Amino acid sequence: MNADKRAIALTIAGSDPSGGAGVQADLKTFHQFGVYGEAVITLVTVQNTARVSRVEMMGEELVLAQIDAVVEDIPPMAAKTGALGTPGMVRTVARAAAGFRFPLVVDPVMVSKHGAPLGGGAWEELLPYAALVTPNLPEAEALTGTTDMRAAAERLVAMGAKAALIKGGHREGDALDVLFDGREFTEFPAPRIATRHTHGTGCTYSAAITAGLARGLGLREAVARAKRYIDAAIRTNPGLGSGCGPVNHFAEVE
Repeated sequence: MNADKRAIALTIAGSDPSGGAGVQADLKTFHQFGVYGEAVITLVTVQNTARVSRVEMMGEELVLAQIDAVVEDIPPMAAKTGALGTPGMVRTVARAAAGFRFPLVVDPVMVSKHGAPLGGGAWEELLPYAALVTPNLPEAEALTGTTDMRAAAERLVAMGAKAALIKGGHREGDALDVLFDGREFTEFPAPRIATRHTHGTGCTYSAAITAGLARGLGLREAVARAKRYIDAAIRTNPGLGSGCGPVNHFAEVE
């Protein structure tokens, strides 16, 4: 996809030194979609494809100052959140989001692929500022108390999000995602791909949606294009690392 010099997207998330998830994955995805990427770091991890051994939080006021600096000078057309770490950080981002004049995609990251805790509570304070919330099934259950995809999406919208995309990668069978925009449901199916290399799929998927919104796409079109991209990124993964390796951020954007 050709670059759009007017399209700018912001990620507010954690750092993954192995490059497969977090702000590294987000920035790679923004670039692949032809979008100028900005990044605010919320936490730093020590991880690779096999393990997460340490997580260090940034100070909440430091994160708020980063957001303020970016929005003041190069305001994005869309933003997303990733790993926020603690309830206090979720509340801090919610304080900033109250002043956003652009859509915010909330990816409510709770644990890493290796099981390390990366998310806090207080999501109910951030959801009212979300143009879209993108939980996987375990996250949706934690937020709403149900694994029924349509019911979970409806509950998240009732909690304040304008729309909800429930990702079905943890289900048996095809990787079906369900979008509810407050009025109707749209399903996004894809064949399940047999691979262990799925590190950063949630980050990459939500970043692709954010990039689409930054380029002016409608929500359904942004999700549909992001779904095709993440499917291709998983299918063509480079097979890096001894554990759960990254997806292919060079995948074609259709």
